[in-house]
Amino acid sequence: MFSDLRQAGRYLGQTMRLMVGLPDYDAYVTHMQATHPDRPVMTYAEFFRERQEARYGSGAGKCC
Repeated sequence: MFSDLRQAGRYLGQTMRLMVGLPDYDAYVTHMQATHPDRPVMTYAEFFRERQEARYGSGAGKCC
């Protein structure tokens, strides 16, 4: 039962972050490890800044 609640909590948290425009760092790390293992993974602070710049700044910075 607790694992189901924990899973639901994670899903709800991820949904809420996406609704308000916060980037999903865990999904980014998983993507980088699976798709670009030769590239370094940004820290959370670097990732957050890059996503904010991509959303509100020049729009550059997409990897795929």
